Amino acid sequence: MQQVAAETAEAEELSLAERAYRAIRDRLVMLEIRPGAPINEEQLGQSLGVGRTPVREALKRLQYERLITTYPRRGTFATDVNITDLAHISEVRKELEPLACAQAARRATAADRAALTALRRRLEAADSRSSDAAELMHLDLQVHRTIYGATHNPYLEDTLVRYDNLATRIWCLFIDRLSDMAGHVEEHRPLIEAIVAGDPDRAAQLARSHVEGFEQAIHGAI
Repeated sequence: MQQVAAETAEAEELSLAERAYRAIRDRLVMLEIRPGAPINEEQLGQSLGVGRTPVREALKRLQYERLITTYPRRGTFATDVNITDLAHISEVRKELEPLACAQAARRATAADRAALTALRRRLEAADSRSSDAAELMHLDLQVHRTIYGATHNPYLEDTLVRYDNLATRIWCLFIDRLSDMAGHVEEHRPLIEAIVAGDPDRAAQLARSHVEGFEQAIHGAI
């Protein structure tokens, strides 16, 4: 009985840590926690309604993912957004995004295709609200993460989520200078259609163009 109770408590703790991780991660990605800002474990725990242990577990993962940095005797801070990282991030994404989209086109289940189709409809509905940058950014993240999940390759998915998070931080930093953010997000519609149709070659081609266009847009905004 005690063992069952302990296992249940451990599972609950893990779920709290995962919830804390996702919430803090997205605050960092969307720059709701500004680059260079100090990370206060107690405040984060209170805002999320969890204790310090789940927050600490989340922060360990986020440090590995380069979203936070810990300095001895100084504390923990949100990682600065360095535009010089864009070339390195894009170098990885140009290779792995086409691979992921091609694999998603090959491996997507009926549930994956339904989820992607629902996101495509949301993209269509978002056209009239293109001025809401935060909504478009969240939608962009959802599309990418759903595609990565549809690869059914957890290693590829984890890697690309990390790099997409870093790229999104750069995008958020320059969002006020980007003239056609809605157009960039709109590019996901034909990409989703190619994946749902099971066309890996077209999906890979569109994915590469999307990543290259993102890099060019950021350079144009600097």
